[in-house]
Amino acid sequence: MKATDILKALGVVVCIAVASSAYAQSDAMASSGTMAAPSAKAVKQANRKLGLAVRKALAKAQGFDVSNVFVRARGGAVTLTGTVPDSSQIGQAEEVAKGVPGVTSVTNKITLGVQGGGGG
Repeated sequence: MKATDILKALGVVVCIAVASSAYAQSDAMASSGTMAAPSAKAVKQANRKLGLAVRKALAKAQGFDVSNVFVRARGGAVTLTGTVPDSSQIGQAEEVAKGVPGVTSVTNKITLGVQGGGGG
């Protein structure tokens, strides 16, 4: 019963977030007077800047090993891939990324990796 209530609340939050971003976009377009999309170069630059901001935040996180983690940003949606030596860092990476301004969603594909070479 509690899980259902949580899912309902989450659905309401998502709907509000989507509706408010749609309103903000249409309001911005109406005030600018043009409906031209940003250039591909500007989009690429914004994505790169957001990816770097997430990577910097991960590097600053206490006890987080960012050496094998890769960040890809596309229009506010961030995808984290790679490996970390400690399973607690998988969730930590997602939380840190969500806290970066401009990040709208995080897809966490980080896996637990074994550090060092294997002996035989």
